[in-house]
This record gives sequence, C-alpha cells and structure tokens, in this order.
Amino acid sequence: MNPAELLLRYLKAYEAKDLRTIETLLADAVRLQDWNLTAVGKSAVLAETRKNFDDAKQLDIEIVRVYGAGRHAAAELRIVVNETIELNVVDVISLDEQGKVDTIRAYKG
Repeated sequence: MNPAELLLRYLKAYEAKDLRTIETLLADAVRLQDWNLTAVGKSAVLAETRKNFDDAKQLDIEIVRVYGAGRHAAAELRIVVNETIELNVVDVISLDEQGKVDTIRAYKG
C-alpha cells in the first residue's frame, strides 16, 4: 500500500473511531505530534487516540487534498467535532521500511 492510500485508510478509521484498524497501521515506535502534545510508542499514541475518541461524540473528516511522495503523505482536512468545532488541519505521515506509520504530525491552520 502506498503512503497516500495508507493515510486515507488511517483517516477513515479515525473518523469511524476504529482503534483496532489504527493499531494495525502503526509501527511499534510510532511518534505522534500535534499542536497540543507529543506521544511516542504505539501504546502511548493509541492512548491519546482513545482519549480523543472519548472526548468527541462525533467526528466528521472531509479530505480536501492528498499528497504523496516517497514514504510520506499529507492530507488537507476539514474536521468537524461534535457538530460545533471546525478545524482545518494538515496531517503528515511517514512510513518505516515495513510500510507501517512511524510518524504522524498534525498541523492546525
């Protein structure tokens, strides 16, 4: 699976709050960084993701554009949380040699 396809799969799983699928996509040493936090390691990243899922009753993710190059992909997103909070975000992922997500960076704009 190329990075852009994997990113789309990750985003669909995120919108569906499908932690099991997200877990299968992550490398053991994955690193997550966004505008609020940094988490290192699969268990820490999954814990932060679970917390986000618990805090959001509803998530709608509109994928505006997707870019891919080499082992990296990025997506411009419009995210609506609980029908009231609108975020414009760029997610960037990088894959390791096994094709697992080893870096997730999210930028709010």
